[in-house]
Amino acid sequence: MNLNLPFLKTDDALPGGVTRPTWVVLDLSGPYPERQPTNPVAGLLSRTESLEALAARVEKLRGASWLHGVLVRFGEFTAAPATAHAIRGLLADLQREKRVVAYLPQLNMLSLIAASGAGELVSPESAEVNVSGFGIESTFLGEFLKKRGIEFENLRVREYKAALTRFSEERMDDHNREQLQAYLSGLEGAWGRDLAAARGVPEDVAAGWLAADLTSAQAALEAGLITKVAYEDELIGPASRPFAAVADLLLPARPGKAAKAGRVAVVPLVGTIITGKSRTNPVPLPLLGGPMAGSDTVVAALRRAKQDKTTKAIVLYVNSGGGSALASDLIWREVATSEKPVVVVMGEYAASGGYYVATHARTIVASPYTLTGSIGVVSGKPVLTEFNRRHGLNPERVGRDRALMYSAARPYSEDEREHVEKGILEVYDRFTTRVAEGRRLTKERVNELGRGRIWSGQDALDRGLVDELGDLRTGLARARELAGLPSDAPAWNVTPKNHGPLPEFAQEAAQAARVTVWPFGGERVLTWFDQDVRVR
Repeated sequence: MNLNLPFLKTDDALPGGVTRPTWVVLDLSGPYPERQPTNPVAGLLSRTESLEALAARVEKLRGASWLHGVLVRFGEFTAAPATAHAIRGLLADLQREKRVVAYLPQLNMLSLIAASGAGELVSPESAEVNVSGFGIESTFLGEFLKKRGIEFENLRVREYKAALTRFSEERMDDHNREQLQAYLSGLEGAWGRDLAAARGVPEDVAAGWLAADLTSAQAALEAGLITKVAYEDELIGPASRPFAAVADLLLPARPGKAAKAGRVAVVPLVGTIITGKSRTNPVPLPLLGGPMAGSDTVVAALRRAKQDKTTKAIVLYVNSGGGSALASDLIWREVATSEKPVVVVMGEYAASGGYYVATHARTIVASPYTLTGSIGVVSGKPVLTEFNRRHGLNPERVGRDRALMYSAARPYSEDEREHVEKGILEVYDRFTTRVAEGRRLTKERVNELGRGRIWSGQDALDRGLVDELGDLRTGLARARELAGLPSDAPAWNVTPKNHGPLPEFAQEAAQAARVTVWPFGGERVLTWFDQDVRVR
């Protein structure tokens, strides 16, 4: 057996008189996507542990009567702030039952969010320390594209709607800078509250750690940010074992009466919202890369959950900056017409179309670190007139100019621009109406909160755009309450009905291989927030 603990000088045998390990070592590394892939083949090929799997491990450790404590080792931890906050909740639950020690070779903003659920925070003397707050850096391509003969039409509603500005502009405008700074301030406020609660200090003390110029584990200890400076081998005794070595000793959860009462369906909506089927494009380019949530796939999953007789409530997990206005509305319709209660849980993003789909849910749950809002509309197209001239390309037209208005060969005419602006204003009016009806706000108030502006989860809660702060476990609890189910009623991950894994997986691979300049097909009206926002 490979215990992956090179400094343990004993073999598999436990110390005399000890029949079972007293400590378990739990490794945390990677991004921790919320759920396991719903496609069986994709799940088989995935080597990334999900938050769902981690929660199952933690639950088993909580129930191990022979276990004294858990050492949580943070490796290359790359989870987003909202995910780190969810892990914080898991460790806090574990801390109520066991002694939990977090070992942090790298002290940074994200690892500290997650580790703050543990009772003790320990770092080695040589720990890398980067506790300097959050920041965002976005590269604007406007000048770069113009030098190569490419311009970008960018029509938006309204001033905070910045989805296409990095393609059309040379620099960040004042409105975008204002909303991003407010969002970062919200994140730092949430970080301060999390760390203050964990370390038992006032929030202003925790906020002061961001400006304290901490450069070493010893300095972090003296400031009160961590509880101890020690190396890993000083924390692990001979009765310690990694999780893999004790998995057989951990009893699986037993389905009881709760399973007979009914269950909760979990439908994932992850990635840019498009019409058609969901797919993943591995190409790391703006607009093109990453997962895409197809309206056909999400709607089919919602309908399956609505038709399933054992399902009493639905949780729609949204981690999306939106996308197609049409696709967002089709998904919204399935939520709005559901007779079963629908709870929306927001992940890292639930912005623009990602917020649109949530408006008529019975309850909306957001992380304090969620980026949400962006109630606005945008339309645009690349213009290759000068690029074509430089490279000897000469598009020729036959027929009506209006039929070719979305062609990249020329900019909009004034008449065409008015036509597009009229269309996106109609979509904005529909969007704000949906929000007003679903959130029981006036349209005037929604317009004040909208105009394309983003909000942190805490700010969204303060303004009535979401109902409470939490994570997927919170959303599942609310769904069970709304459906009158026991607190331990099971949850299941929904896939579209009658789709076999092999053909569907092959289709996804074929679709991913197709690269287009505009991933939204013929649709030009977007409720989309450009996801090139990564806090550091």
